[in-house]
Amino acid sequence: MSFKQYVKRGLVYIFRGQPINYMTANVTYLSPNYRLKDKKILITGGARGLGYAMAKKFKSEGADVLISGRNEEKLKQKAGELNCHFLKMDVQSVEHIKSFLECADEMLGGIDCLVNNAGISLHEGSILNVTPEQFDNQINTNFRGSYFMAQQFIEMFEKKKSKEGNILFVSSERGTFADDLPYGLTKAAVNSLVKGLSHIMIKKGMRVNAIAPGVTTSDMTGFKADGNLYVDWNANNRVYLPEEVAEVACFLLSDASKCLSGQILECNEGKSINYKR
Repeated sequence: MSFKQYVKRGLVYIFRGQPINYMTANVTYLSPNYRLKDKKILITGGARGLGYAMAKKFKSEGADVLISGRNEEKLKQKAGELNCHFLKMDVQSVEHIKSFLECADEMLGGIDCLVNNAGISLHEGSILNVTPEQFDNQINTNFRGSYFMAQQFIEMFEKKKSKEGNILFVSSERGTFADDLPYGLTKAAVNSLVKGLSHIMIKKGMRVNAIAPGVTTSDMTGFKADGNLYVDWNANNRVYLPEEVAEVACFLLSDASKCLSGQILECNEGKSINYKR
């Protein structure tokens, strides 16, 4: 949780006499059962947050995993913790995506699954606060990078004449709301791309889906997994843990979900259904 939020709640308590709510999460995870045995999975933005949680979960389920990101030192550290592969890559540099995928494919011995997870949110608050630089940065990372990563992965898939493949996009609940900020707009575009690609690729043996989490604990959101998870704007009054979202991602990459493609699974307990901004 951010310092600003702590200060706000402290002031509420002082001036209104209302208690400061505190909440933790009690989540049960599925025991590893080799659901992803022999799968080769590439995760962009895999050194922290949800990307790292997915990498950890996928490894526990028998997958061979490669994580990528911009910070080589952090990638090396996290890859060492997980005993997985790593490769430095900034998804904004779309001109390098083809060579990056070729290298990743060689390191993994063939990529089965691409997880387009890399993303940023700059929390501008209002359209009036958005600069062209902020707009471009989010568009280039969240949508343009993911778009061309998927394009090159599909090209590789067809060139190798693979029979099965999987692309999982990490969208957001913001992609299902009307929005004026670049982050939400990029995620709405991702949702449309998921459906469009699924329609094209399903007969070729490739499934395309997305997870759309609510706010999760991460450096980007400011919430800590071992801190106060309470919020007053979620269905269950807490933010989510990346590990519980990773469980859903694991299911979508597993053969147990073969009947699903073109789906955007909103991991926010139905908040999107009755959203009030």
